[in-house]
Amino acid sequence: MKITSFARTLLPLGAALALVACGEAEETTYDTDTEDLSGGELQVADPGAEDVPVDLPETEMTNASQEEIEAAAAEDEAAE
Repeated sequence: MKITSFARTLLPLGAALALVACGEAEETTYDTDTEDLSGGELQVADPGAEDVPVDLPETEMTNASQEEIEAAAAEDEAAE
């Protein structure tokens, strides 16, 4: 099989483009209006960047009655 000069040029170019596409994305930078007096690097984070919305139940919490506690304990003893 004979490789043409066109294929010799196209193959490395395609490989280079594939490597560039797999590169890491640039990190987001945040600017603040604060002055760093320590002389070190000021690190800023977005506290909600990775948050996931959660729906909390609105059911009122109640304590278990003594009867429910005893019934659960009896079920546990029967299971053993």
